[in-house]
Amino acid sequence: MDMKKSLFLAASFAVAVFTTSCDNTAGNDTVASEAAVADNNAVQPIENPNVVSGTETAGPADANAPVITFQEQEYDFGTIKQGDVVNHTFKFTNTGKSPLIIESATASCGCTVPQPPTEPIAPGESSQIEVKFNSAGKMGQQYPTVTVRANTQPNIVKVSLKGNVETSSIPAAGADGPVRRN
Repeated sequence: MDMKKSLFLAASFAVAVFTTSCDNTAGNDTVASEAAVADNNAVQPIENPNVVSGTETAGPADANAPVITFQEQEYDFGTIKQGDVVNHTFKFTNTGKSPLIIESATASCGCTVPQPPTEPIAPGESSQIEVKFNSAGKMGQQYPTVTVRANTQPNIVKVSLKGNVETSSIPAAGADGPVRRN
């Protein structure tokens, strides 16, 4: 019986604390609503250094910055069999006025491996990014993407592969049991 009494006492205490805390704001409704009206009349700007306000400008792009211009940003490899490897070269030109430096090229999945150039590309010069897509374990429509980060404005450009991967025609199991794959 002591357990039930202490549980009942604790529950009663919680209800008492809850009801008294709700009564504390009962008289302040008019004060709060008057303050809200006063605050709505005076718009307070939010200071955020990462956001450009409507009165400021983000600044013009550097006219001397490098510009990466791809011949194509998407390559359709069509329909392939599961396990096939697709190799494609994305060619680009630096159409800007200063050397282009590719900082990184990362793929959206482990099945895709990009190989960007490591040396700077002079203005007017061309280079390429080799991309290898391995369809092992993949099935259906595929759309792997490569994100290229460079010293351009904007500094991120995406190129992608797309296509369909059909399953292998080798059955996983036959009437005599599992099929051994070599």
